[in-house]
Amino acid sequence: MSNEKDVDEASEADERRVPQEEPADAPDGSDDGEFGSDHGDGTTQIDPDASDDSSPDESERSEERDASDRLDEDEDLLDGSDLGSEVHVDSEIEIDEDEEDGLLGGLQIDSSADIQVPDRLVDQVIGQDHARDIILKAAKQRRHVMMIGSPGTGKSMLAKAMSQLLPKEELQDVLVYHNPDDGNEPKVRTVPAGKGEQIVEAHKEEARKRNQMRSFLMWIIIAVVFGYAILIAQALLLGIIAAGIIYLAFKYMSRGSDAMVPNLLVNNADQQVAPFEDATGAHAGALLGDVRHDPFQSGGMETPSHDRVEAGAIHKANKGVLFVDEINTLDIRSQQKLMTAIQEGEFAITGQSERSSGAMVQTEPVPTDFIMVAAGNLDAMENMHPALRSRIKGYGYEVYMDDTIEDSPEMRRKYARFVAQEVRNDGRLPPFTDEAIEEIILEARRRAGRKGHLTLEFRSLGGLVRVSGDIARAEDREFTTRDDVLRAKARSRSIEQQLADDYIERRKDYELTVSEGDVVGRVNGLAVMGEDSGIVLPVMAEVTPSQGLGQVIATGQLKEMAKEAVQNVSAIIKKFSDEDFSTEVPNWYEDRYGDTPYPDTSLAGKDIHIQFVQVGEGGVDGDSASITVATAVISALEDVPVRQDLAMTGSLSVRGDVLPVGGVTHKIEAAAKAGLKTVIIPKANEQDVMIEDEYKEQIEIVPVSHISEVLDVALAGEPEKDSLIDRLKSITGSALEKQQPDVSPGSPSLQ
Repeated sequence: MSNEKDVDEASEADERRVPQEEPADAPDGSDDGEFGSDHGDGTTQIDPDASDDSSPDESERSEERDASDRLDEDEDLLDGSDLGSEVHVDSEIEIDEDEEDGLLGGLQIDSSADIQVPDRLVDQVIGQDHARDIILKAAKQRRHVMMIGSPGTGKSMLAKAMSQLLPKEELQDVLVYHNPDDGNEPKVRTVPAGKGEQIVEAHKEEARKRNQMRSFLMWIIIAVVFGYAILIAQALLLGIIAAGIIYLAFKYMSRGSDAMVPNLLVNNADQQVAPFEDATGAHAGALLGDVRHDPFQSGGMETPSHDRVEAGAIHKANKGVLFVDEINTLDIRSQQKLMTAIQEGEFAITGQSERSSGAMVQTEPVPTDFIMVAAGNLDAMENMHPALRSRIKGYGYEVYMDDTIEDSPEMRRKYARFVAQEVRNDGRLPPFTDEAIEEIILEARRRAGRKGHLTLEFRSLGGLVRVSGDIARAEDREFTTRDDVLRAKARSRSIEQQLADDYIERRKDYELTVSEGDVVGRVNGLAVMGEDSGIVLPVMAEVTPSQGLGQVIATGQLKEMAKEAVQNVSAIIKKFSDEDFSTEVPNWYEDRYGDTPYPDTSLAGKDIHIQFVQVGEGGVDGDSASITVATAVISALEDVPVRQDLAMTGSLSVRGDVLPVGGVTHKIEAAAKAGLKTVIIPKANEQDVMIEDEYKEQIEIVPVSHISEVLDVALAGEPEKDSLIDRLKSITGSALEKQQPDVSPGSPSLQ
């Protein structure tokens, strides 16, 4: 008998078992549906190859219309309207256009409780307009999506929003049946969502009835045999043995009827929206499905193969969304099989452990018609299987998530709504006052690191909201205030911030940070630890006679970018100094004379030793210490001291121009914490400075655009310094004035 005939007979039997008050087909039984046809006897033959309902009832039609309306609305959004969704407020609240420049964008509210939060996740997305546009299109066209960006920028939220946009009426339940021809090849059948539970219950009810009949018959036979053994044969022991054998025989027979109960592999009966499965970091079995190991494999005690089959995330996500963050962490074999599931739309389940008895079992193909949403950081693309990426790109979209967004009144209103969203989603936080919301928006500006921008890393910003609310809730207050937010900022410091503060304190204890006086060849540089923690990093330089060609020797675990920065600085030094600090014999000389010693002894100069003091195990990366190195070396060459109450940061071109760097706000705050009085930063970074109010009176910020300006501010000793600056300007061709820029600590341009 063929497998198709077996499944057809099982389907017909299942439909007879399903209660007739919930028929599978149309109420009048007159239409031939996609799943099968009415036989006229109250039962329905279901085609096992079909995957959708034939004629939905009125409620299903209503759901279909609602889904269609949602997609129509989303399509309207794509026609040019604002994809960020407007902020919803109570009807009595207005937006004051005269106060749009304020932190709340003109919102006239008392607390976050006045702001209405949209129900749909796609309407709660803030700032990622391009990604939201792609998600709407991909949901409508059922396309795969890969989102790349920094952690906490809303990738998982967009994936969940996508599952809400997909139609619910396509959902299916998946059943696995025992195969009487080969127990290691269970049969698979799909039915409309909600029918699976009915079929399983019907099978269980029939199994219970059969077992009751068998039990009744068994006890009658045991009673007869036991009575015969006692009354006639007068052999009690023989009666007990016979009764035990009969009992075991009936129990063994009953297992056959239990094996006929199908395994409900995927149950979508209670699913209100399309499935969303987060398979981030899932092992092979959790992702691709598995078959449990059975320790009892003989003697009638084994578990039927179909009962040991377990669905993977790819099967549970059928007709929905499969989300995999950090896609590159999946091993190559899993990525290959995932690609097969995407391509074929179905994937058979087998045991993932080669030594398990489950490896002998392999089901028929199980539907895997899901939308793949892959996500990760920029490095995710490096270790991602190229064929899998090609599959997503060829049948979908690739999206880069923004880290920041331009500050505007509308965006500030949306950030106020973000606070309301976090309060509602948590369910335990007191509403935020308008001043508390303003402080959250100010922090979003600071974390952006760019003037006129707001950060889009909402996970860390949401953490600040929750800590602030927890502080207010612990004190049993009705509202979360600005003071709570300020206290939360101190409590929610990152590990890097805590380490940086501890690092600064230890340096004070051991007098490693010099904050007064003048020293030759020593400069206080600034660096960033992690992403949001500044530290003071001293750099020392010493010039010594060389036995041969001059060299620039840098120590302190310099990484590639830092080494290149030192090389760029050496170009300035070569141009500035009368000595030539060559690091190697010219190529033309080696080609012409081979190993013959280089005869031009005029190039023999001095060695320059550069030390990055106590950089730790992480080493030094980046080029933001370029002006620090240049100042230290020039100070050592000319024997001119450097002010020690000053710190600096900035990149340096080979022509002496000071170029912008990152993290200037955190670096300035680190200098203030260390007791320094002045900080030199690139002029291009002047607009990015957003230091806390407590540091504004403690430190003077000097923007510069050329190395000559750096030396003018940093070097001590007027006669020597003036001569040196004039010589450097004449060499570099700079026509800059020697006057130091007049920037007061509280200047509005530095806010």
